[in-house]
Amino acid sequence: MEANIDALATDQHLAPWSWIDFAGVGLILHIILMVVMTLRIVSVQRNIGVAIAWIAVLYTVPLFGFVAYILVGEPMIGRRYRQRMDQARLLMNDMAARERLVFDQGQDLIPDNYRGVSRIGTRWTGFGVFTGHQMQLLTSPKTIFEHLITDIDGAERTILMEFYIVYPKGQVLDVVQALISAARRGVECHIMVDSVGSFSFFNSHEHQKLERAGVFVHQSLPVGLFKTLFKRSDLRNHRKIVVIDEYIGYTGSFNLVDPKFFKQDKDVGQWIDVMMRSVSYQPISIATAMAKVVVTDIGAESNDNLHALHQRVNSYTRKLYVSHPTINDINSRVEVLGDGLTPSVQPIVGTTSIAIAPLPVVRDVIAQLIPSAPQVTAHVIYNTLVTIIHRANKRIQITTPYFVPDEALSGALVTAAKRGLDVTLIIPEKVDSFLVQHASQAYYQELLEAGVKIALFKGGLLHAKMVVIDDDYCLFGTVNIDMRSFYLNMEVSLAIYTPEMVAQIADCQQSYLQNCRFLGLEEWQERHSARRLFDNVVRLFSPLL
Repeated sequence: MEANIDALATDQHLAPWSWIDFAGVGLILHIILMVVMTLRIVSVQRNIGVAIAWIAVLYTVPLFGFVAYILVGEPMIGRRYRQRMDQARLLMNDMAARERLVFDQGQDLIPDNYRGVSRIGTRWTGFGVFTGHQMQLLTSPKTIFEHLITDIDGAERTILMEFYIVYPKGQVLDVVQALISAARRGVECHIMVDSVGSFSFFNSHEHQKLERAGVFVHQSLPVGLFKTLFKRSDLRNHRKIVVIDEYIGYTGSFNLVDPKFFKQDKDVGQWIDVMMRSVSYQPISIATAMAKVVVTDIGAESNDNLHALHQRVNSYTRKLYVSHPTINDINSRVEVLGDGLTPSVQPIVGTTSIAIAPLPVVRDVIAQLIPSAPQVTAHVIYNTLVTIIHRANKRIQITTPYFVPDEALSGALVTAAKRGLDVTLIIPEKVDSFLVQHASQAYYQELLEAGVKIALFKGGLLHAKMVVIDDDYCLFGTVNIDMRSFYLNMEVSLAIYTPEMVAQIADCQQSYLQNCRFLGLEEWQERHSARRLFDNVVRLFSPLL
């Protein structure tokens, strides 16, 4: 009996020590894991802001932070995808060499002060500067849809499309029908659509109708539970590109959506977008470069696509496959679409959107295509933007829906304003992301103090992405001023070097300013301290937004 009592006492005495020992081992493992993850973040993340943000998440909510970093912490586009991308690019480069298509030329076409920044794009993308374009800035949904449908109806050989969002409502249905008609008359039609951005499209009748008509519909960067183990699911294809018969090209901020139907429940008004339509009869042009980007992206998506691309490239002969139109053919197409219309930009103020008169075609435009993708082109657009801001001499005018810069980019804008430049930031008064709104606001104080003008657009969600530098340089395309666009998404921009085209884009920005409210420093400083604190807390995580 006494032995049993002694044994029980011994067990009761040892039990707490066993629990303490287990907790101690767990604590040691936790510390080791945190140290390992911290070292991993510091060694992998080149951007200091991103590294600090991830370390903050890791130590604030350890379990969530560990899982989140494993899933979305590093821009892993996937080993197999990267291999297919490399093979597709090699196939396209071999074909270009065989057909004597030189993409990395044209440095002598631009002023000396822009040759260095141009080489940043050429080094990472292989695309140089091309001339001989007729470009038209399309600033309203009506003109964009009209031009796009007219060009699709006139297509004879190929139609290539790449969009982040396809929302099959309203006038988008007219585009779908035009594609169906083109496919039925023998035009080869391909449309690549982001898997996440266009989730509703892939479950729609329009998707099925396109495929039944013979349109090749490609799903870009598909997601799945198993796939998240090998690549990040939030790396998205944010490009907007249309290429028709390899001499007409479109790019800009416009997704394939009708703003009258798209995201009407977000209480931000209609989305306002722009597109650039480019026409060139030169052997190498912006449209040719766009076609190369889209075809490479399609080939990288699957082994079947890559095999089909390999077969196509082997049998491709540009002289037979593509016959560029004559200058008269192009001029007649331009006249049908409204060349020579009133050049003034006429905004309608006080509505939920902004209507702008069709703008004239600008001829002989010099431009460069700059596509970007994680782990493929480094941070080419970010490096281009920061470089060109530091080189500006007169003005910097930025239009963007989402403004969440890092310290280097914010510092470049502050320094430019302190140098005496006219720096204007045009952003929507309300955006469709609560966190982005507050992260953006955290930067306003230092910008306003430096003399940067912050114009809040009141006529809807201004979704255009344009950066005008001085009077002779513009970045125009799909890139937001945030870390997601710079580091994670597949994007595309046009660098435009022709003053007449830059002036037209600047005029468009001026029309937006007529529907803006300028934020004052005194007004901003009068905000409640709790709101300022919340903005600054969200700013800590801005590199992850």
